[in-house]
Amino acid sequence: MMGDGLRANNLIPLAEPYTALGVPMSSYAWPPIQASVLTITGGNAIVDWVLVDLHSSVDATQRVMTKAALLQRDGDVVELDGISALRIPAPAGTYYVAIRHRNHFGCMSAAPVALSGAVTNLDLTQPGTATYGVNARKSNSGVMTLWSGNVLRDTLLKYTGSNNDRDPILSAIGGSVPTNAITGYALTDVNMDGSTKDTGAANDRD
Repeated sequence: MMGDGLRANNLIPLAEPYTALGVPMSSYAWPPIQASVLTITGGNAIVDWVLVDLHSSVDATQRVMTKAALLQRDGDVVELDGISALRIPAPAGTYYVAIRHRNHFGCMSAAPVALSGAVTNLDLTQPGTATYGVNARKSNSGVMTLWSGNVLRDTLLKYTGSNNDRDPILSAIGGSVPTNAITGYALTDVNMDGSTKDTGAANDRD
């Protein structure tokens, strides 16, 4: 189970956050969610917004459709009602399927997946589910997860050197007192508990 600290602290926005971050989206304007969606607890509690992309089966670099979706604590990616199977308004066919999060690296299926009006399961948490490229996921006790900590939203996870992902965390809390902490929905909240911290327990730098 993933933590749902953002939800528990009433920090998840009702509107998808990716447009404001400048993340490429499809021409669709996804509606905001109802506040009641964020009252669900347990395994189906909402962790955060994610994006699901469909890529051309002919050219995996060509994104065809992006859908805003919600991630549950148990790993399910669901519709904006917080419960239903995800529906993507694209023609039936075969697509590479990718998932992205605002401060994680995304990953994509290694092969196109046949999609139609029927529910199709794609479990990217399983080591046996092949993914595109090399080292696309991280193993956490045998459960495959996205790589976290991409605070700068670029193509590298870096701890030191220029354009690293550690320094923005210290900058976010003021830049001079490392024991400071701030609360909010932020790219620098790497562990997604609702607080940006540079030192101490449950900090985002480590």
